[in-house]
Amino acid sequence: MTNRTIIEIDNILISSAIFTEHFTCDISKCHGACCIIGDSGAPLTGQECTTLTKEYNSISNHLRKEGINSIKKQGLFVRDLDQDLVTPLIKGEECAYTIFDENHNCFCGIETAHRDGNSTMKKPISCWLYPIRVSYLSNGLIALNLHEWNICLDAYAKGKKEGIPVFRFLKEPLVFSFGKDFYIQLEKAYEQICSG
Repeated sequence: MTNRTIIEIDNILISSAIFTEHFTCDISKCHGACCIIGDSGAPLTGQECTTLTKEYNSISNHLRKEGINSIKKQGLFVRDLDQDLVTPLIKGEECAYTIFDENHNCFCGIETAHRDGNSTMKKPISCWLYPIRVSYLSNGLIALNLHEWNICLDAYAKGKKEGIPVFRFLKEPLVFSFGKDFYIQLEKAYEQICSG
């Protein structure tokens, strides 16, 4: 196992695993299982909850009947056992915003709405940044850690085969969340870590 260290950029603590591990989603293998497996829905920010409230009518046009019914019963977002804001589930299983294609692959209905110009939110940032998990610490710092889930083993294998470090696979959501300058600093840190 690779020794992992913590790198600090501004007020953000970053696990070296996002540089040393590789990742590329392989939906042909997992079929989007992250949308339907887990203890609770996708974590949401307060701003995302506000956006869902404002834009749900247009987003709902892209959802399944089962998802719409679940949202009607539970709400656009709920609190999980840790009291975190998350997306509701359908019968305790898949996310209420999940849709399926003809090959039974799972996709995000919010993302489909965004692609069609019906939502300003691409998808929950917790999903977009996966497998990086963001934690907000009591001392005001932010931590970025790698979440390793057995349903994504094929994605780690594909990323390694293609030589794509986790942070490069996630360039777009990292820039969206933390800015272009932060991402440039990640590239510099990568060069230092991986050139040694």
